[in-house]
Amino acid sequence: MSKDYRITYILSDIDKAIAFEWIEQSLRDSQFKLSFILLNQGESQLENYLKTHQVPVYRIHYRGKKDALRAIREIRKIFKQEQTQVVHTHLFDASMFGLLAAKLSKIPRRIYTRHHGTLHHEFFPRAVYYDRLIHSFATQIIAISGVVQQVLVNREKVKTSKVHLVPHGFHLQGFTQINQDKLDTLKTQYNTQKKHPVIGVIARQTFWKGIQHIIPAFAQLLQQYPDAHLVLANAKGDYKAEIDQLLSQLPEGSYTEIVFEQDIYHLYQLFDIYVHTPINEDLEAFGQTYVEALAAGIPSIFSMSGIAPEFIKDEENALVVPFQDSDAIYQQMLRLLKNPELGQQLAIQGQKDVQKTFALDNMIQALTNIYTL
Repeated sequence: MSKDYRITYILSDIDKAIAFEWIEQSLRDSQFKLSFILLNQGESQLENYLKTHQVPVYRIHYRGKKDALRAIREIRKIFKQEQTQVVHTHLFDASMFGLLAAKLSKIPRRIYTRHHGTLHHEFFPRAVYYDRLIHSFATQIIAISGVVQQVLVNREKVKTSKVHLVPHGFHLQGFTQINQDKLDTLKTQYNTQKKHPVIGVIARQTFWKGIQHIIPAFAQLLQQYPDAHLVLANAKGDYKAEIDQLLSQLPEGSYTEIVFEQDIYHLYQLFDIYVHTPINEDLEAFGQTYVEALAAGIPSIFSMSGIAPEFIKDEENALVVPFQDSDAIYQQMLRLLKNPELGQQLAIQGQKDVQKTFALDNMIQALTNIYTL
């Protein structure tokens, strides 16, 4: 008879998080009994999902570090109530205070998934100190890509034995199970139904995502394809003012911004070409959109950041451009538009390649191994 493991996930500032829905579904009838603690200011789609499926979920009203001591006390009470044996945290505040609470409660397995690469080193150097505190609270650290693994081991001196490389897993079938009515609804909603080509970008509007290099490339493309349309999804972030300035130079009606679209599967199907070009190799810790775009079968143009060097092959499953190079992005867009056979070949191979590495079962098995060490 297998042993049961009582695992508490702790997350901060989360609304919709389909990855945790996938994890809950995968572990629902297993030896693992899950509970969730959400450090949020209000209810979220994830909380509602968990309640619907009768998964124990606790929301701690959390507005920032001023609520940390109260949050730690409440977390420890929940551990006692749930008889927690394993804690798994995601994101900065959840990891800092959740893991500290777990250590104070003498919970033996304290697992932290690291979701950023060199971001703190380059833009928030004081935060590196807190990263190291989190490392000290955790007994195991999950690196979501080789980039993150190297930052942890080489730059932050975490013991190699403490770090486990576990790439994100995806419910890949959803990207190919397309409902035409849903797709048509999105096309109408986002003004793409009579546009060609539609260039897609799904990235938070922050400097290092490199959207500022995509917009000038699209402006060049409009000169040859006046019906082209640019879609910027997840259109929020600390670089939005600069992005808005660039967009103001485009013709009216040539672009759409989407703050949030829940139906990610059909959103990708709006695009004829997908572009994701972070500005260097290690600011992007993973980049789920690399996997999603290929899973959706969209011919894609990428810079080699985050997880990309581990599976993207130029001319085989995507087209690769140098960092911060608008003209290269433009030239590769033209190439795909003038050679649709190339785009089809890239799409077919891309779907095959993501299935090998990023199937959800691969991640679930890796997590199972870590939880039961």
